[in-house]
Amino acid sequence: MVADVAADHDDIDDDFCPVRNILDRLGSKWTTLVVSKLDGRPYRYGELRRAIPDISQRMLTQTLRELQQDGLITRTVLPTAPPTVEYELTSTGRSLLLPLGQLITWALANQDDIRAARSQFGATPGAVATR
Repeated sequence: MVADVAADHDDIDDDFCPVRNILDRLGSKWTTLVVSKLDGRPYRYGELRRAIPDISQRMLTQTLRELQQDGLITRTVLPTAPPTVEYELTSTGRSLLLPLGQLITWALANQDDIRAARSQFGATPGAVATR
């Protein structure tokens, strides 16, 4: 199925592939966590920071900017004192929830097999782990 889609787009220059660019962004663990967290309601910055405790302030700010730049979230400044900022998924961002949910379901269903394969690979003499 993926090969069929890729074959339909053989004319895309590998050096400038918009799909690869988008998938690189969506593949970030922070992107998936932030998008997942925004499912259902808007969040203020501090709420997101508390909801995703292992993300640094710098990475949260960068991720939110990138998601806004890609049109997946909106940033709304509310007229309060001090001003409050809320982040919410756009319709494009909400359209990502279904495939993202399917990927998360797949990861949960296959995590034991993947851990076992990694463990076996690491125990294999001559195996080279790359990162």
